[in-house]
Amino acid sequence: MNNMSRLGALHFTKNTGAKHTATVIFFHGSGATGDHMKEWVHLLAKNFTFPHIKVLYPTAPLQPYTPAGGQMSNVWFDRVDINPNAPEALESLEKIEHDVKNLIKTENDAGIASNRIIVGGFSMGGALALHTAFRWEPNVAGVFAFSSFLNDNSIVYQELKKSTNNANVPLLQIHGDIDDLVDLTWGQTTFMELQSLGVKGEFHVMERLGHSLNKKGLNIIRDWVEKLLPEVH
Repeated sequence: MNNMSRLGALHFTKNTGAKHTATVIFFHGSGATGDHMKEWVHLLAKNFTFPHIKVLYPTAPLQPYTPAGGQMSNVWFDRVDINPNAPEALESLEKIEHDVKNLIKTENDAGIASNRIIVGGFSMGGALALHTAFRWEPNVAGVFAFSSFLNDNSIVYQELKKSTNNANVPLLQIHGDIDDLVDLTWGQTTFMELQSLGVKGEFHVMERLGHSLNKKGLNIIRDWVEKLLPEVH
């Protein structure tokens, strides 16, 4: 297997205390980059930092993206269309699986066990996080998705039906009620489908929020992260 990562630059926020004992991986949305995501998060939530947790902001590979007319874009995977009815691009998802597993393995090698890692993301990044937690790395401590959805009959659902143990990862979903790119109902349907397959979690609707992050949502994520990844002494 080729270990050369296809990922772009990795940006991160260091733990503010002496000891790094946990990690959050925050995946950006389509067409963005890790540094853009980090800037956006810090602009909205002044203190998205933790004494013992490092926050990683990886950058998706530059690859042709069908919804953008096949133009090159920093996307985690390709898709036929931004719509739950579209079939998933499984080959493209399989490629990014290797990169995500390598990213987590790098943390494992640095002494951070998977059960001390939370994965999450915005929009497409949140969908990637759901594939990560419920398919590829079901030992992570939690998964969050902001303004995200899974396609109808997603392979995530199919694999959860086969392997119920994978449903143990706690889920946090957040979605704006005036999202014009990823309709709120797409996010809610995803959450209900995951719940029906045994996933436990919470869903928060952000009033008057479009396809965007907001301070309130990031604060919910921060509190939830601190609950799932407490400091270990």
